[in-house]
Parts: sequence; structure tokens; C-alpha cells
Amino acid sequence: MDYSRFLNIYANVPDKLRNGIIAVVDDKPYSWNASYIEIAGNTELGQKIYNQLIKTEII
Repeated sequence: MDYSRFLNIYANVPDKLRNGIIAVVDDKPYSWNASYIEIAGNTELGQKIYNQLIKTEII
């Protein structure tokens, strides 16, 4: 899966905001940083987070 949309936006998020929650998947909150780790690792959870971010129009 191509995660370039997420990576481009993540690169422009100020460091102080990267700990803020941006997605909730399976009743667990994920910050920009946690999302980055999962998405960059191409995990199943990363795919769920990415889809949630698109669905909620964050990216």
C-alpha cells in the first residue's frame, strides 16, 4: 500500500503536535507518532489506522 499521503503530512506536523491523538482503532487511541511507527512498519494495524485517517479526512 502507498502511504505517501500520510508520510507527506506527517513530515509537516510540528513536533509538539505529534503526541496528539489522531485516530481510534479498536477502541484504542493512536497519536501521529504511534501511527507513523505502525504505518512505516506496514503492519495490519498500520493499514487500519491509515484507512481510518482517510475515512475521517485527516489525510
